Formats: sequence, C-alpha cells, structure tokens
Amino acid sequence: MTRRRPTLLAAAAMTAVTVFSLSACGGDDGGSKSDEKIEGAGQGSEEKSPSPSAPEDQEQGAERPKIELPGDVTNTFTPEKAGDPVQDEILGDNAEFVRALDAAIAAGDPELPALAFYTEGEAAASAHQWVKSFKDKGLTITGTTRYYDRKVKVGSETTASLTYCADESKAFTKDIKTKKVKETKVTKDSYVVYGAQVRKNKDGVWELIKMSSTRGASVCRP
Repeated sequence: MTRRRPTLLAAAAMTAVTVFSLSACGGDDGGSKSDEKIEGAGQGSEEKSPSPSAPEDQEQGAERPKIELPGDVTNTFTPEKAGDPVQDEILGDNAEFVRALDAAIAAGDPELPALAFYTEGEAAASAHQWVKSFKDKGLTITGTTRYYDRKVKVGSETTASLTYCADESKAFTKDIKTKKVKETKVTKDSYVVYGAQVRKNKDGVWELIKMSSTRGASVCRP
C-alpha cells in the first residue's frame, strides 16, 4: 500500500524529543503516525537546478552552502520573512535546512555537508538516519511541499523556536530504479504541523537541534 511521504522517524537511540518531518512523502512500510519522533534517498537522474538559497541579507558569518534540488522537487515557504531582522534570519536558515534535507535524500547522501551545516547534536544524528533510511529502501522524493504559517518565538540571543505547517498533498516518494511515483489520495494526513528548536552558533547560523511533528493536525488542515 503506497502512502504519502512519511515524516522522518528518528533513530531509536535518539531521545523522545528529537523529531523531524520535512519533505516526507510516501514510505513503504508502516503508515505515518501522529506525534512521530523524527528527523530527517535517492539518486535522481533529473536535471538539477539551484534552489533559492539563503537570502543575501542573511547575517554575515559562515558562508551558506549552495543547495541544489532535482527539477521535480519544489518547496515553497510562507511567509519567507517576518519583518524582524532576527526572525528573518531564523526563517531563512530553517528554509535552508528543509532544502538541505531534501537535497540529501535526492542525492542519497546522509553525509551531505549542507545538511550538517544546518543541524547539530541529536538533530544531526536523526537527519543522517532519516536520509539513510530512504537510501536503504531505494527511494527518493518528488513533487511540491508547501510550508506555511511559519512563526518564530525568540527565546534569547542564541535560542528560538518555530512552528509551521506543511502541505504534502502534492509530495510523494519515488522508486529510484523504476522511477515509479507512489502517489496517494489527499487526506488529513497530507498536512503536518512542526515544532522546531534552533540555536545560533558562533558563526551566526541558526542550527536545528530538536524537532517534533504531528501528522493530520487540525490546525494545518484547510
């Protein structure tokens, strides 16, 4: 039974608070569950095009890596900015993290430098495992994921949290060898709410350190 891009399940060794979702389309075994603890293949042959990488006015410091996604993988983010300099930096790095995770899955590369650039600690370990799970199953991703209702709460000069929704109704997994797309019908599980914790490192990058998700959340459904 095919299913939508599954939210990323964290490795068993990860703590219960570590979670990821991102670009999660249909998996193969076990359906997506609410309140999944997650984080985080494929080697697409599609033509790749640069993603709209980090905004030029992002805080100076470490040079943001250039992220490329296959031509059939698209992410949109609303809002892209909040009108506050600090919140704009956080939203920008969060969007780049999402793109980095998708790029790692598409490349079948858990060690993708861009992914490590935007994650730390538990989040980095879970993201690595998530990408590896796609690769091991011979899957990649395709389609469009819409991220919306993105809100930031700044805790201190170096800590913050985000919440946002994802519409995965047009995002799916694809078999790398056969190129067959595992399409699914749109249901409440096509919508996911995310909660993320980020921390600003010494280079001015807001790294993801923990994440949680709930699939089918009413707050995100149309």
